[in-house]
Amino acid sequence: MNTAELLVQCLENEGVEYIFGVPGEENLAVLQALKKSSIQFITTRHEQGAAFMADVYGRLTGKAGVCLSTLGPGATNLMTGVADANLDRAPLVAITGQVGTDRMHIESHQYLDLVAMFSPVTKWNAQIVRPSITPEIVRKAFKLAQTEKPGAVHIDLPENIADMPVEGAPLRRDGREKSFASFQSIQQASVAISQATNPLILVGNGAIRAEASDALIQFATELNIPVVNTFMGKGVLPYTHPLALWTFGLQQRDFISCGIERADLIIAVGYDLVEYSPKKWNPEGDLPILHINSTPAEIDSSYIPRTEVVGDIADSLEEILKRVNREGRPDPINVKLRDEIRADYQRYADDYGFPVKPQKLIYDLRQVLGPEDILISDVGAHKMWIARNYHCDRPNTCLISNGFASMGIAIPGGIAAKLVHPARKVVAATGDGGFMMNCQELETALRLGTAFVTIIFNDGGYGLIEWKQHNHYGESNFVHFTNPDFVKFAESMGLKGYRVESTEDLMPTLKEALEQDVPAVIDCPVDYRENLLFSQQTRDLTCSI
Repeated sequence: MNTAELLVQCLENEGVEYIFGVPGEENLAVLQALKKSSIQFITTRHEQGAAFMADVYGRLTGKAGVCLSTLGPGATNLMTGVADANLDRAPLVAITGQVGTDRMHIESHQYLDLVAMFSPVTKWNAQIVRPSITPEIVRKAFKLAQTEKPGAVHIDLPENIADMPVEGAPLRRDGREKSFASFQSIQQASVAISQATNPLILVGNGAIRAEASDALIQFATELNIPVVNTFMGKGVLPYTHPLALWTFGLQQRDFISCGIERADLIIAVGYDLVEYSPKKWNPEGDLPILHINSTPAEIDSSYIPRTEVVGDIADSLEEILKRVNREGRPDPINVKLRDEIRADYQRYADDYGFPVKPQKLIYDLRQVLGPEDILISDVGAHKMWIARNYHCDRPNTCLISNGFASMGIAIPGGIAAKLVHPARKVVAATGDGGFMMNCQELETALRLGTAFVTIIFNDGGYGLIEWKQHNHYGESNFVHFTNPDFVKFAESMGLKGYRVESTEDLMPTLKEALEQDVPAVIDCPVDYRENLLFSQQTRDLTCSI
């Protein structure tokens, strides 16, 4: 047995189902070992796509997704998706090929110090310098990747080490025991909530990772406290719940800004500062904050909790709930916000202007997709509208990258989502800019038989940047481009291609595309004049209640 074969045995021991990657000269031994493995190697068209697939796999399953590249340019291509997983708190293990250890001390073709390069974008990384340490490195990699806060790790395997003979076996996987908050912090939290007049729950992605949705629903319902979620916390509380105030995190004022300003206690549950900086919503640092999470609060002058409840989130909520007394307290003022928020959302239901307004496009998407179906958003102007207007019944049914926020994630993410949940409908929502960054992976989707729909918000430019340029300077520069015929592009790859010619056609087109047994692409012209109209409305917003 050589080191590459032992590495693959260790990956099997960790329960790895898929490895996403691109073959290369320096990972030949690993590829040969995988030929005899139960692990399915998925050949992608670009290493960035491979890393994004592993990223979304990790986010949906809680198990580390694995991606593989060769050295040099293969590794640098992999790096964006690895960084995305790390800041989005998705467990991921990246494996790179490397030159032999006998070539590292001299100038060498394609050689880069990958351990140094990946260090800033991972929780931990290491090079396998002796065959015998392979089981320890693999076990540590998966343990760290999957432990809160989860993220990316990196293993570098020199090609001469990969071929060396070795004796060994995978290490036993140790269980992850829950930790529980202290009695003192539970008591302090209970008193703070009992005394608050207008509390507001801010829930983030950590509550999804902790599977604390049921506990949070019970907590909010019994205490009658409204809930707002971050971009990455969608679905912890069903959007139809009477206490749901939907999404928080736009870098502009919105209805929920009024709710934050009026709150006398922010109960942050599973909230991570990378999701939305507290300097945006608590610039003076004067809002009282209760931090409930599996890890202590990060240090930030705008996020200094009065109390930290650190331990299993669901258990903490259940224990606090037993001790809170809110008898005689009036309904929180913020509950009244829900009517304004819902009225604004509903006003686009029958808007048939063309090109399609982003609010209408997202409204129709919500009507077509079921509660368990999955929407994956790329990054761009459409992401802001999806964050604001697409609402969820269940956790992990709308995936938005908002830690690293990298363009190009939607199509690779759609492949991973369909592999994890083959029976669910999956839609990848992307701008025309993001589409062109990883559209080659649609061939991968076709080859794998992962039939999902990609809908392109087509505006012929980098819409989010144009939006910000207009807000800052009153004009835009360098953001426009031309596009191919996306329908012909799809058809040339053996996919189904559609173009929305009128807003009335949007919902029938979505329904037809979702019934196809091959990937489908929908080209939808979008009216991004709504961006600046929204900015004007937020500037004029007054908190009337």
